[in-house]
Amino acid sequence: MTVKGKKRGRPTTSAVTLSKERIIECANTLMEKDGKIPSIRKLAASLDVDPMAIYYYFANKQALLEAVTVSLVEKIYSPQPSGDWQQELEKLCESYLNLLAQYPGLLETLLGMTSYGPATVFTERFDLATASLSLDAELRQNALSMLADYLHGYALAMSCQSGHELKVDMLSGPLAFYMRALQQV
Repeated sequence: MTVKGKKRGRPTTSAVTLSKERIIECANTLMEKDGKIPSIRKLAASLDVDPMAIYYYFANKQALLEAVTVSLVEKIYSPQPSGDWQQELEKLCESYLNLLAQYPGLLETLLGMTSYGPATVFTERFDLATASLSLDAELRQNALSMLADYLHGYALAMSCQSGHELKVDMLSGPLAFYMRALQQV
């Protein structure tokens, strides 16, 4: 019986270089396929590297989790401040819900996080969409919190449904009501 030992030394030139971007891209692919953030071991196996190599780029799993979720949330629509705020906000909300539908474990991951990176991305995009409203700080925070809670509830309902098909395009009525209320302030 022979035991195959690990190859030591420099990787061959044909080997793909490991980088933060490559690790995040692989984690995103695995998350889309498996519906959850992959373990460090699974990620390392997919990248064909030792698990400790990932820690060269990320201090710990929490840092990797932050980078992966931020990279995903950055894919949502970025509103044009010069556009119609209602259309821009609707595009942002639809884009966010589509992202949560595409990555089934993302909502649970976001809600369980202690860092604010992904929320900061959404907040910045919300501010872009609603800039023309000139909301005071308290009203802005309340409007943002209400919208985020509604979108997360909607995404959860979409993921739990059986029978009746709840779709992203069904968001337009409730969102129009929200925007009318916001405009009245």
